[in-house]
Amino acid sequence: MKMNLEIRPILSALLRSKTGAILVAIQVAISLAILVNAVYIVNQRLAVVARPSGVAAENEVFSVGIDNRKLDDHATQIAMQKQDEATMRAVPGVASVIRSSQSPLSRSGSTTSIALERKQTSASAHVSYYMTGDSAIKHWGLKLVEGRDFNPGEYLEIDQSSSKEFVDVVIITKALSQKLFPGDASAIGKTIYFGLGDDAEATRVIGVVERLQTHGANKGSKGEESVILPIRMSNNPYAIFSVRTEAGQRDKVMKDVDVALRAASAAPIIVKIRSMEDDRRKRYRADNGLAWMLIAVCILLLLVTASGIVGISSLWVTQRRKHIGVRRALGARRIDILRYFVTENLMITSFGIGCGLALAIALNQLLVSKLELTKLPTPYLLGGSVIFWILGIIAVVGPAARAASISPATATRST
Repeated sequence: MKMNLEIRPILSALLRSKTGAILVAIQVAISLAILVNAVYIVNQRLAVVARPSGVAAENEVFSVGIDNRKLDDHATQIAMQKQDEATMRAVPGVASVIRSSQSPLSRSGSTTSIALERKQTSASAHVSYYMTGDSAIKHWGLKLVEGRDFNPGEYLEIDQSSSKEFVDVVIITKALSQKLFPGDASAIGKTIYFGLGDDAEATRVIGVVERLQTHGANKGSKGEESVILPIRMSNNPYAIFSVRTEAGQRDKVMKDVDVALRAASAAPIIVKIRSMEDDRRKRYRADNGLAWMLIAVCILLLLVTASGIVGISSLWVTQRRKHIGVRRALGARRIDILRYFVTENLMITSFGIGCGLALAIALNQLLVSKLELTKLPTPYLLGGSVIFWILGIIAVVGPAARAASISPATATRST
């Protein structure tokens, strides 16, 4: 009964000054709708940024590119690659070195079409392929979930400019295995084709690794649809060396490798070195930028909403000084005045939250239809509602406290 007695005069007062209450409710509704969707997008972006590449210790891996080298005949190039690897392995702190056609997350690499039959006219998948001269599983610490690694005799040395030779065996990722053979117990021993039509190259799957992100780290499962081929290739100017160091030695080893390669070369060379952490940072720069921008928008929305509540509440306190004084003269305690303004603001905020939830769901549906987003989870809606209820209480406490401190004599003397 007491609550009803308090709410009825509050409703009556709000109906007499609807504009301010409506503006606050609209502000809460819009802010809530934007906030919950923005936080959801931020969490999704940060989850994408943090997803594992498959490489066991990214902070121990860096890539080395060597330019200004004359592309001699196939045998000379292969010999030079092996000599460069030997030079880098001799550097203290280097754990392993492999020659690879590309590096995970580097955004520089190659893709190809995969089919299950030669007669297919469209690809079963478009994959990122890694050609490595030694075990990528051991070097990058990939987790083998099925099958085996390549044997030494399965690695081929191929001239990219002229050779028609192709590998007999490959290793694929779990994501690609599930896409190519959904429902099958295992991809081991299955035949897949590189390319389409009569010229497609047949090869057999001998191993499946848990994950190896594509060079571009695309969204969703496509970002892990990769293939490893046991190939050391000449006449491929875009290939790099991948170096793994002992723990805590990467930065020092990067400098020492640069010096060692230049010292070992008879002619001047350009050595380009970058860490895998640099590749990850560049790959996800846009995602991180979007996340921080949305975080700033969320903070700004909360500040603006709080300022709006404080401003309206302060105005109402000024307009109702005589009314407050009369209530105090009739026996209302300070806590009663405080409770009045807090209850009034909670009613306005609750109405705004109700509208905001409906608006948030509608906005999410729009984002789902236009972007690669999923349905907004209920905890985000509940969490956003709680945040705005708490914000409403905190924002009104100051003006309400000032109202409660007004003495009856002061208020009744005002005109």
